[in-house]
Amino acid sequence: MASGFDKYYVDHTTALWPTAAAGIPFNACEFQSKGDVITDLHEDLAAEQKARTTYDNILRLVKDAEIADPIRFLREREIVHYQRFGEALRITQEHLDSRNFYAFNPEFDAPVFCQAAPPAPENGCDCD
Repeated sequence: MASGFDKYYVDHTTALWPTAAAGIPFNACEFQSKGDVITDLHEDLAAEQKARTTYDNILRLVKDAEIADPIRFLREREIVHYQRFGEALRITQEHLDSRNFYAFNPEFDAPVFCQAAPPAPENGCDCD
């Protein structure tokens, strides 16, 4: 693409990929985004579990209550976040066409996939 957007699109679709105030892009150490709700919610769930595991590891090492108590709070917060992202995933899945669960993102791919399959609402294709 002449705009240079093609490399960004391949990795992130149309999801935001923020940069720090100094203009340095965030990397996978911070978070991931792809612009696909199912993919992004799974990434969010994984991030919460990774943080919880980190707090579990800290709690195994620290015995001082002044340190452990705030870590326990942070750990509980990660669990609640995980539960909320899980609810969001369940709600999203309930509203998807069950025959198009992971086939393609109709916001981007309908014209491409409709060429390969006969246009039919049950295929997720609305093409003419």
